[in-house]
Amino acid sequence: MARAIILMADSLGVGAAPDAEKFGDVGSNTLAHLLEAYKADTGNALPLPNLTKLGLVDACESAGKKACQVAERQPPEAAWGYAKELSSGKDTPSGHWEMAGVPVLFDWGYFPNTTPCFPQAFIDELCKRASIPGILGNCYASGTTILEQLGEEHVKTGMPICYTSVDSVFQIAAHEQSFGLDKLYQVCDIARALLDEMNIGRVIARPFIGTSSADFIRTGNRRDYSVLPPAPTLLDKLAEDGGEVISIGKIADIYAHQGITQKHKAPGLMNLLDKTSEVIDEAPDHSLIFTNLVDFDEKFGHRRKPVGYAEALKQFDDYLPTILNKLGANDLLIITADHGCDPTAPGNDHTREYVPVLAYTPGMKNTPLGERQSFADIGQTLAQWFNLSALEYGEGFITSLNKA
Repeated sequence: MARAIILMADSLGVGAAPDAEKFGDVGSNTLAHLLEAYKADTGNALPLPNLTKLGLVDACESAGKKACQVAERQPPEAAWGYAKELSSGKDTPSGHWEMAGVPVLFDWGYFPNTTPCFPQAFIDELCKRASIPGILGNCYASGTTILEQLGEEHVKTGMPICYTSVDSVFQIAAHEQSFGLDKLYQVCDIARALLDEMNIGRVIARPFIGTSSADFIRTGNRRDYSVLPPAPTLLDKLAEDGGEVISIGKIADIYAHQGITQKHKAPGLMNLLDKTSEVIDEAPDHSLIFTNLVDFDEKFGHRRKPVGYAEALKQFDDYLPTILNKLGANDLLIITADHGCDPTAPGNDHTREYVPVLAYTPGMKNTPLGERQSFADIGQTLAQWFNLSALEYGEGFITSLNKA
């Protein structure tokens, strides 16, 4: 029987989507722009030989109509293309759910870009139920900047730092020692229940450590509290069919732990890749191994660090042979993204972009997939790969995965 591995390169967009103007993202291209920034900073084009052989650069140049400044260009040896998003937003749950066959065709609830931005009645009830003296922040903010601004006051007062962004999200930052990790999770549980009626997509626990604004740093104990997908996803179908759905990183949180049979946490890019490699050795037939490589988005895209993003992408590229060499004849590797986060764009939010669709099984032929009309094409292809019933959305490309 078959297995599949998804490596979700979180935020690795490959060019502005057709509706980018609606989101203020005209001209965005995460991959092309980080490559440009790297060459401008170092004087050298970034070598990505393994991702190039899987078709990443060809997909980007086809989607973004922009040359990618990459060294050691290799012809593709996989199926490669790019997909646009049907979902109404450019947020993490929408991208992931759509890829699993369930696009978000409704509008999320959002908070206004004002200060304060949260309804007072909600804050009053949250403080009452959680027994906290109040909150700090109450605004749109960068997660790292707000720690520098309010982290010390939080430690002194015991008031958690609450903030949001253009995404449908309520984020709570708190110190692991002075506030307590369990207490942070409890406050997030309460917030999740209160925000359901506002249709807010996620509540995110953002724990941090350190002694002052000079050294506050987030930890790997982040936890996402998502609403349930509006319909069964590919993950649910595979689990119900007796398969294993193995979450690595924050995948389980994004799907509200639905359709997940195993969970593995791992902090940082290399630990996530190592855990994926380890699980590939152990996973039985009829398994989906699903990894979110969050560092690209969290550490570099949102923080607008294109050179750091490029260096992390090179680490990923260097590691890929370890994954590729473990693939069996009936294994399928898919590399994609959930949205863009162009590190050269203004602000610090996601960007509405095409995402790469790279698919490889040992011995296959180079196959251009062209423009895919939905991220759900990935889920439909996996449904075909696992011999599951068809999903409601998506056009599968299983016939393109022919052996050479």
